[in-house]
Amino acid sequence: MAYAVATLAGGCFWCLETVFNQLRGVESAVSGYMGGRTENPTYADVCNGDTGHAEVVQVRFDPDAISYRELLEVFFTLHDPTQLNRQGNDVGTQYRSAIFWHTPEQKAEAESIIVELAAAKQFDAPIVTEVTEAETFYPAEDYHQGYFDQNPNQPYCQFVVAPKVAKAQAKFAARFKD
Repeated sequence: MAYAVATLAGGCFWCLETVFNQLRGVESAVSGYMGGRTENPTYADVCNGDTGHAEVVQVRFDPDAISYRELLEVFFTLHDPTQLNRQGNDVGTQYRSAIFWHTPEQKAEAESIIVELAAAKQFDAPIVTEVTEAETFYPAEDYHQGYFDQNPNQPYCQFVVAPKVAKAQAKFAARFKD
């Protein structure tokens, strides 16, 4: 089986990672950083806002089981792509909406779905999601991996992550692993 890779930024990586790891056809979703100037950034560096990195999730998936487009459909359900450099109370360029493409086909698919969503007026404001070529991926520190599963009672997880997970499970129930 040949896996493909998708790298997506939609606010806090804990939300995206939790959902993508539950989808059929996803082998792994790893929280990390991409799109900045600093080599080997830490969470503290990224949160400081000086590195230029976005919090991302790098998804390794089987394209025969789940398509890149299906991943993008879930991605656009998990965050508000009309908010520039923020998601709700999370503010800063590290929380920007971005699709980091790995192949020209991914770039074309990302641009296409954005045009379709805009034409369908899926959102009340223009989509500001960046479509940028993938750069070096830096995995986040170990304590960020599987954060929601390990900390479901943490207030941020209860009030921000859990509702997004529930929304995705309701909308894409057939795509979730048993």
